Amino acid sequence: MSLSIAADSIAPAKLQKPQLPNPFDLSDSQILEKVYLTHLHDEDQCDVDVLSDIVYSVVRKTGLPEGKAYTVFQPEFRTMKLISCQMITTPRGEHYVHQTTMCILQYLKSYSWEAKALVTLAAFALEYGNLLYLSDIATPDNQLANSLKQLNQVQIRKDPATNLVVLVREVLDRIQDWARWSALGYDIQEVPSLSNALNEIPVVVYWTLASLVAATANLVGVSDYRLTGFMERLSLADSRLKQHLISSKEQIDYVEEYLQRRKAFSNPKDVVEFLKLLIQDNKSKVQIYDGSTKTKTDIEVFKQKYVLLFISSLDKIEDEISLLNSIYDRLQENPTEIIKNYKKEDFKILWLPIVALWDEKQRYKFNVLKDNIKWYAVELFSELPGTELIKEKFNYLGKPIIPVLTPLGDILNEDAMDLIFQWGIDAFPFRKSDGIELTIKWKWFWDAARKANLGIQANGDRYIFIYGGGDKNWIQQFTVAVENTKRHATILSTDTIIDHYQLGKDDSKIVSRFWIEIERKRLQKHKDPLDCEVQKIVKTLLCLKQDQKGWAILTKGFNVRVLGHSEPMLQTLAEFDSWKEKILQKEGFDVAFDEYYKIKLDEIYARQQCAFVKNNANVLVTITCPNPTCARVMEVTSVNYQCCHRDASDNAKI
Repeated sequence: MSLSIAADSIAPAKLQKPQLPNPFDLSDSQILEKVYLTHLHDEDQCDVDVLSDIVYSVVRKTGLPEGKAYTVFQPEFRTMKLISCQMITTPRGEHYVHQTTMCILQYLKSYSWEAKALVTLAAFALEYGNLLYLSDIATPDNQLANSLKQLNQVQIRKDPATNLVVLVREVLDRIQDWARWSALGYDIQEVPSLSNALNEIPVVVYWTLASLVAATANLVGVSDYRLTGFMERLSLADSRLKQHLISSKEQIDYVEEYLQRRKAFSNPKDVVEFLKLLIQDNKSKVQIYDGSTKTKTDIEVFKQKYVLLFISSLDKIEDEISLLNSIYDRLQENPTEIIKNYKKEDFKILWLPIVALWDEKQRYKFNVLKDNIKWYAVELFSELPGTELIKEKFNYLGKPIIPVLTPLGDILNEDAMDLIFQWGIDAFPFRKSDGIELTIKWKWFWDAARKANLGIQANGDRYIFIYGGGDKNWIQQFTVAVENTKRHATILSTDTIIDHYQLGKDDSKIVSRFWIEIERKRLQKHKDPLDCEVQKIVKTLLCLKQDQKGWAILTKGFNVRVLGHSEPMLQTLAEFDSWKEKILQKEGFDVAFDEYYKIKLDEIYARQQCAFVKNNANVLVTITCPNPTCARVMEVTSVNYQCCHRDASDNAKI
């Protein structure tokens, strides 16, 4: 007895079918997982545009526009009719709606996501359109129409699901937008929202199909579903998709604008157009802050000008601002002066601050920095439209750079920052070739130092005093003055590094070797204007050698900045407190030092004649005796030179 009871209780369990889930009990993540498993590659053909025209004309009850008549398209009628029949024969119950929906998805597994929804809507339109047509047609004398109305029982069937159809059409439009944008092949990093939208697409497609299945069942009278529940779940998924598409559109517009800017960027009309592509969008004009007048001006101020484009963040740029302020001042000195065929007044400085997020803290920091500049700045408290162009064109990675632009919008120098830091205004007009020329100009000096085994390491922006002479007292005083200066609070606060090297301190033979190398350079033949300039420097050095007390040379890296005589060099250091503030106002220690040195030079030395006895072999031009009865070459006993004390600073000026 007990066995039979047990057998009876087990048998039904074995025969019980797996229970179908109610779609309203499923989360969107569960639906996503189930739906995505049915999707294969988009292999089957679907004439989306054709089918959209036909289906929309049905559900809108508008008919096709004139001239549009389609006889053959994909998928064929049979596919849509099979799906329609599947929906019509769906039994009553939400779990059967889920079953039919999954069957349709499986049947359309090789179609794209938009095609799945569109084909299902077309299958729904076969029944829905028939009902709309028969409901609207006037049939007093049309026996066929009357008969079809009777067969379809139009009079007792429910009103069409108008609200649902409107929603489905809007959803399908969004799916098609997503499909169209995705097909354009945008980089996922440039338009990440398209990828995010893909997570919503399967859920939206599922609820679109489920809603149409339920609506079809209602149309044929199989069920009496409350479509509002389906519409709510569809609307919820659609709202998330809509937000992703809004973001996608913004990102796509940004990419398209960037591509247009990059195309125009490759061949700008002039420097003003070049700058507009970097800082100005299509909606508004950007005002330029003028640091010299503390007012706003128009971007046209850069027309027909060379532009030093200072590109930086707002962090730790005080040194760069101080440097550019000094460059600005030097450009204002004798602005009409022409150097290397470039006029100083034709050069402008413009700051492009690159800030990811302009919050109150960043605005405050910008305003503080802005108050200290003497040149121009872009004042736009949002990301610059051309930020990506700046990163791509100038390889901007966050470190301050200074590209130099020509009036035609060409790039004269991709980054003159190091050039300006090392050579200052002497690098004008700030081409790479100017830096190379300056390096060559002083290469011979460092070659001479190396051959004489001075052992000096010149690099970066480190300052070095090289000095020597016959007066031990002056040597000692100068050494102490350098030590006091390098330990001064002002020097320490500006991170200025000062070293000193006394020629011959450890090996007296180095002195003669050094001056022999300098003399060798003087004996070399002149080949070009640069050689002539080098020869002036050589003569200045040889003149310094004759100073009875001593001499000193100030270098910044490989840039020899000052060739100076003993007393003015010593007093310049001794009176450091008188000019220390100039360090913050000029390009650096060397510029401020040189300015004060020239003042002391004028105070100490007056122009005077000094005799320089030269050997006959060193005279370049021979002179014959003016006596016609003689006409022999005269012997040269001496040559008078103008005193080089005053001119030394000019000769040494780089």
